[in-house]
Amino acid sequence: MKKFLLSVIIPVFNEENNIDPLLKRLIPVLKPYQYEIIFVDDGSKDKTAQIIKKYAQINKNIKLISFTRNFGHQMALVAGYLYAKGDCAISLDADLQDPPEIIPEMIKKWQEGTEIVYAKRDDRRKADSFFKRFTANLFYKTINFLTDIPIPDNVGDFRLIDRKVIEFLNQIKEKSRFLRGLVAWPGFKADYVYYVRDKRFSGKTHYPLSKMINLAVEGITSFSIKPLRLATYFGFLTALLGFLGIFYAVLGKIFLPRYWVTGWTALFVGIMFLGGVQLITIGIIGEYIGKIYQEIQNRPQFLIREKINL
Repeated sequence: MKKFLLSVIIPVFNEENNIDPLLKRLIPVLKPYQYEIIFVDDGSKDKTAQIIKKYAQINKNIKLISFTRNFGHQMALVAGYLYAKGDCAISLDADLQDPPEIIPEMIKKWQEGTEIVYAKRDDRRKADSFFKRFTANLFYKTINFLTDIPIPDNVGDFRLIDRKVIEFLNQIKEKSRFLRGLVAWPGFKADYVYYVRDKRFSGKTHYPLSKMINLAVEGITSFSIKPLRLATYFGFLTALLGFLGIFYAVLGKIFLPRYWVTGWTALFVGIMFLGGVQLITIGIIGEYIGKIYQEIQNRPQFLIREKINL
């Protein structure tokens, strides 16, 4: 195959202790190729940007985009894809849980005609707790049940995508970006490479349970209206239960007047159940209205403070 340019996109947020070990492992892997490494600093408060700048002065293939504040991991990837010049692009995190050493295998799959090469976590026991693995599996099962687009499980944002996929992503104008779904949505030819996930090299995860829940809600509401349909089904269910309750009360009053005692328990349970369903339904509708609100605002998805070597 002819020579090609490989873009490696690395979102970073407070990763000052991981930049040096990452580049020591990554650059030897990339030496056989023409490459660019695009770091996207997502508003770090430590010395992450300064360390990257020092490397960028020595190696012009290392580039930096710095946001004015933290806009989120997905927006950092969006910026990386926007500025990537490569014939293909690989995105990975800076914490070394995603091993750079499998990049040649990903490139080989791409050269054979695969347009998306996912790095799939074959074993997460070494890196993640049982709770983390359980919630991750629950995340993928839930999102695949509620969305119309099949999203590969045990796959994060460590992947290779072809130039045509990059151009597709750059054409999208919507503000809410769930890239795992957007990459899968067009139906490009996909394949996998497998790896054992390592522990984070330094620092704490930037994706705790709360952010995983937010990511799941973002993905579900971006790719499906099934939650709205479920809210409708809940409405029919509660209406049916309400009619059954009326029927039961009328029969009891007519045929068992002596033994019929109006109790507070049934009333309490009924009010709590109906109130819960109503709040869930309002919350679901609110998520979709919130997305409409964000689209109408038409604010920039991110703001760039500076660019190095770009």
